[in-house]
Amino acid sequence: MGSGRSYWQTFAAVVVICHFLTTEGAESEVRGKVGDSVELECRFPPSGPQSGSSSSPHVVEWVRQELDIPVLIQFGSHTPHVHPLFEGRASLASASALRLERLQLADQGLYDCRILLLDKPADEVQSSNWTLLSVTAPPTFTKAPPPAVQALVGSRLTLECVADGNPTPTITWLKDGSVIPSTNYQGGALSLAAVTTQSAGLYACHASNSEGNVSRVTKVKIKGPPVIIVPPENTTLNMSQNALLQCQAVADPPNMTYVWQKGSENVHHIESLKSRVRIQVDGTLHISRLVPEDSGNYTCVPTNGLLTPPTASAVLTVMHPAKALPVPQETYLPTGMGGVIPCPAAAQPPLLRVDWIKDGETLDLSLYPGWTLKADGSLVMATVNEDAAGTYTCTPYNSYGTMGSSGPTRVILQDPPSFSITPEKAYRLDAGRKLLIPCQGNADATTKVTWSKVDPVRLISYSIEPNGSLLLQPLIKDHQGEWECTVSNRVSSINTCTQVFVLGTSPHAASSLSVSPEVKQANLSWEAGFDGGSAQTFSVWVKKISASDNDGKQDWFSLPVPSSSGTSLQVSGLSPATNYQFSILSQNKYGTGPFSEIATARTLDPPVTSTKPKPPASLSANQSSAGVILQWSLPEAQQPPITGFVLQSRSAEEEWFNLKENINASSSQILVVGLQKDHVYELRMLSRRGELLSEPSPSVNVSITGTESYPATSRLLEFVPEPLLAGVLGGIGFMLLALILLLGAACVVSRRRDRRRKKKDNVRLQAPVVQTVC
Repeated sequence: MGSGRSYWQTFAAVVVICHFLTTEGAESEVRGKVGDSVELECRFPPSGPQSGSSSSPHVVEWVRQELDIPVLIQFGSHTPHVHPLFEGRASLASASALRLERLQLADQGLYDCRILLLDKPADEVQSSNWTLLSVTAPPTFTKAPPPAVQALVGSRLTLECVADGNPTPTITWLKDGSVIPSTNYQGGALSLAAVTTQSAGLYACHASNSEGNVSRVTKVKIKGPPVIIVPPENTTLNMSQNALLQCQAVADPPNMTYVWQKGSENVHHIESLKSRVRIQVDGTLHISRLVPEDSGNYTCVPTNGLLTPPTASAVLTVMHPAKALPVPQETYLPTGMGGVIPCPAAAQPPLLRVDWIKDGETLDLSLYPGWTLKADGSLVMATVNEDAAGTYTCTPYNSYGTMGSSGPTRVILQDPPSFSITPEKAYRLDAGRKLLIPCQGNADATTKVTWSKVDPVRLISYSIEPNGSLLLQPLIKDHQGEWECTVSNRVSSINTCTQVFVLGTSPHAASSLSVSPEVKQANLSWEAGFDGGSAQTFSVWVKKISASDNDGKQDWFSLPVPSSSGTSLQVSGLSPATNYQFSILSQNKYGTGPFSEIATARTLDPPVTSTKPKPPASLSANQSSAGVILQWSLPEAQQPPITGFVLQSRSAEEEWFNLKENINASSSQILVVGLQKDHVYELRMLSRRGELLSEPSPSVNVSITGTESYPATSRLLEFVPEPLLAGVLGGIGFMLLALILLLGAACVVSRRRDRRRKKKDNVRLQAPVVQTVC
């Protein structure tokens, strides 16, 4: 301490320098393994101080990036100050080298050595270059699943597995020794969205890097309801045999109980079965001494109290001779109407025939016209008369035989019911009033009168008087509609209907709504409900159903129906190819009635039209020594696109003809050659799409003067159609031939005229003749 500074003043003299480095900024690298020891040299640039070369008092300081407190500070022979994280592991191996023992993965980082010379100014610090310490380590688990995990069927199961090490370990999951695809886990966590019984097994989390590997195994148990592994099978046995219906299941937890049902009732609760059934430990149902009534559907239900138990069913068929079932002691048949005497029977195999006995004698159907037997053995009478009265028994048979005859039933004839008073066809009365509708049958003690509303919308209250009349009090809107009165006795029933109209109410709902859609409109028609006793009007309600209307919040809008339209309306302004919902709302002076049922319809797709392509624009022509340069602007993009252009020409007021028909669709100019001198041409362009041509563009006029010298007519052949060229050349030849004939005829006429004149002159003048030679 000869420098006169205290120990803490020395520490205060150290200037803390903040470094923000990457591993690329390190001058050197030292490698070590977890648990080993390393030494970090205090390396300075060539111009810096050499460790241990100076005898001046100094302070050695080792710092690590991202730590606020130095790793180690050594002043002279004083005890070094060591960072708590390196306590007992950091020391100076020489004058300035740092020795780290029992390396940890967290020791990895950038280290720097600084030396403060005490005989120098306090702000002068000698710093070496940064050294990177790389610590390699085999994987170690920082988070691992427990040795055993239980989950409930259908629940989500997540197994977390995190490993530390250098290089960074790779996590792999295995189930029962087989690798699970990495797409099923992220960040080492294995997640099963909804476990099943097949999810149970041994799961291993395996972490590995170049330094080693480590595994952790977890046993996953899945708890849930039982799983039936041996379901019952359909079984056919003879009567008096014993039945065994198997049913085996497995479960975790295994505390299962088996329940058997016949139909939907526990077998132990069925009187005819409970003394003959037994459920064995393995779930098998045992039924002893089978009887015909044991036939039916049996269901096995194993349960351990978790979730919903499974079920498995099978049909038990008991084979037995045909058995007659109980019949009533008295059977009533309607006089003058059709009648049936049934013979209820159980038969397995199916029934073959039924024998009838009437009044102790075998029934011969040939003696009773109109009497027949149905397939089930019932005796059918087309018209019941006095012959039907008597006592009957029936005996059913199948391939196993019969178990005997039925008990006797005595047939009693009775007249069918009739009306003594019937209701009127319709009743109209204001709401709130009392309406009594009469309906009575004949004076038979067994006759009963009942009333019911046909197609009721909801439950409504009404009462029936002792004399059979229907009482509606007070009369409400829901009473409106058709009512049916039924009169019945022991042999038959008859009915009649009446209509009730309740006045002074809001209208009833319209019905039979039909929609006939078109492209942008729909034609609606409907049937009006009862108007409640006053004139009613209608409005059509419309709702558009679009793909974006997933929440169903699209608003309805309404359209009034003019009175002149009656019960139909054309709804316009709709979008093509769109689904719409329609409903009808009626109203009168008492209020609005209910909406009609909703009808859904889709408007039609718009018709596919083949529109003409657009013509080129801004057509212009410029003359040059090579010909006429025709230019135009390409039309805007079209769908479908155009396939080319057509150039047309004419002179004077002649017909247009095509000069060139297949000009490239991407061209915007063309050189026109071969035009005749001293002519005026009119040119125009058309766009082409296949065989479809556009309207012509505005035309341009081109005047070819005699001073111009254009290429020979052979170039014109490229543009003039062959038929037109042949006609032009033929016309020119004909004109030349006619001109030659005219000139020849003129010469002949002139020679004859000269000869006649010569004779006259010789006679009169006797002078020489001048001959005109043609």
